[in-house]
Amino acid sequence: MTIWDPKQTLDSIGLGGKKERKRSAKVADAIRVELATLLVSKVRDPKLQGVNISRVEVTDDLRIARIFFTVLDNRKGAKSAEQGLQRAKGFMRSHIARTLNLRFTPALQFRYDETAEKVEELDILFQEIANDRKAGDDS
Repeated sequence: MTIWDPKQTLDSIGLGGKKERKRSAKVADAIRVELATLLVSKVRDPKLQGVNISRVEVTDDLRIARIFFTVLDNRKGAKSAEQGLQRAKGFMRSHIARTLNLRFTPALQFRYDETAEKVEELDILFQEIANDRKAGDDS
């Protein structure tokens, strides 16, 4: 006969205590915060106006950081923003090295984040499906 353990039950359905996060996820969060602050406070490049850091993914060995960004005017300014980020890459990497005090500072790779656009496309599709169903129910 086994004894019921509420902690084990909660863990099995994903509602248990706080799980330890990988170090790479913690470093990614720290890099995202630092770069977002840096963009607001120190970077003066006009191409980087309206650039937001949406997420950062760091490899498990902490060698590469993929920085995903969005631009206020969507696709129109993405190319020039990426060029501006590429130009500021060395400055940003040295700032991360100074502030985060890591043994190795990850190489920075910038990528435009298309997630918001894809979500918008899906919303439009779902709205069209809902409208078609409503039109089918009315007839």
